[in-house]
Amino acid sequence: MMSADRETSQDMTNSDITLLLAEATDDVEIGIAPYEAVIRGGRRRKARRWAVAAVTALVIAGSSATLAVAGLPGGGGTVTPPATRAPATTRADLFAPQRTTLATGIEDGKEWRVVIDVWAAPWTEDQAAGQLAAMGEAGDVPSGVTKATELIGKSSYVTFLSNGDGDDRGERRGVYEDAFEETDDPMRGTDVESATIPFRTTDEHVQRLVVGMVGKDAEQVTCTWRNGTRTKVDRPAENTDVSTDRPTIRTAEGSPVDWFVCLAPKGTEYQAADVTATGR
Repeated sequence: MMSADRETSQDMTNSDITLLLAEATDDVEIGIAPYEAVIRGGRRRKARRWAVAAVTALVIAGSSATLAVAGLPGGGGTVTPPATRAPATTRADLFAPQRTTLATGIEDGKEWRVVIDVWAAPWTEDQAAGQLAAMGEAGDVPSGVTKATELIGKSSYVTFLSNGDGDDRGERRGVYEDAFEETDDPMRGTDVESATIPFRTTDEHVQRLVVGMVGKDAEQVTCTWRNGTRTKVDRPAENTDVSTDRPTIRTAEGSPVDWFVCLAPKGTEYQAADVTATGR
């Protein structure tokens, strides 16, 4: 791990930053992430960079099919913050993700969990360089990011499936990742974005695990499986704690949207995800 004095030093030299980046990327394989514009409900929204596994699929609300994203053209750019903008967070906030467990369970005697890491947006080059180094140590470097300045003004997030406690990088698989930006249209109503991956191994071809995001007014998500059965995921009552082994719409620290996880029964796979929102 990075030493405390390196994390908090306010006088990092160029050589310090270069060394940190080199250390961070020693074991990181950087790829090209798909980046597409999608129309949802008459509003233009930025599609998410879905993911790490080649079999990961992008599911668009209202679409009749699952769109596999491996091989889609890459893209993206750097967001330059206004010169007068003050940093939104302290340096200490930038070097560790806000981690939230979205779901846990046991299948065939094996524990599993789905976790999201959200990184606060850096606003200077030094902050971005330090964050990229910290991301490398945590195994959270976003796909397609080749230089620290690409993180400026963006709150990056990574969702992943893991065995056990999720801290072992060798035991986790990415579901999808992207970054929240101030220019994003807010999710509302029946908006839903979700990704599906095989549950146990990347060699499986059955998309059983669904992880998705919804707006703050979403009351229920219905995951429909190929065999005609459904799993309903409700928003809990206010100020109610619900165990992570129960499907629930959950908030995540640092995230402007809420999240849900569905797992299909054995022998079937994902077909659709639909949202019921407040007042609908």
